[in-house]
Amino acid sequence: MNATRTLIVAALTVAGAVASFGAQADEADGSQFATQFNSTKTRAEVQADMTQFKKQGTSVWSTQYNPLAKFESQRSRVDVQADFIANRDAVAAMTSEDSGSAYLAKHDVAPTFTRYAGTPVNGQ
Repeated sequence: MNATRTLIVAALTVAGAVASFGAQADEADGSQFATQFNSTKTRAEVQADMTQFKKQGTSVWSTQYNPLAKFESQRSRVDVQADFIANRDAVAAMTSEDSGSAYLAKHDVAPTFTRYAGTPVNGQ
């Protein structure tokens, strides 16, 4: 009895999977493919762009791309450390469990101007 019930459930599961697979199939028609493409550049221009891109040596699509390889900071290490130490309590509060709600409630960080509902940000 129990084995029969298990076989029936398994058969219904397989039948449902087969039916849902068939329901997902779409037949491809011509509207799904680009039939015409009008380029704005000549073949020579595209090849020149590709040559220039390869000479550049950095591709954001590359797995070896390192955007910080040629980065130079405008601030000294001491300045960055001092800035971090000055703001670490605020950062810890903003990244805490309540996402800074308690910190914002204690500190007046609201804008000093009045904003009315329906007023655009860049109203003229």
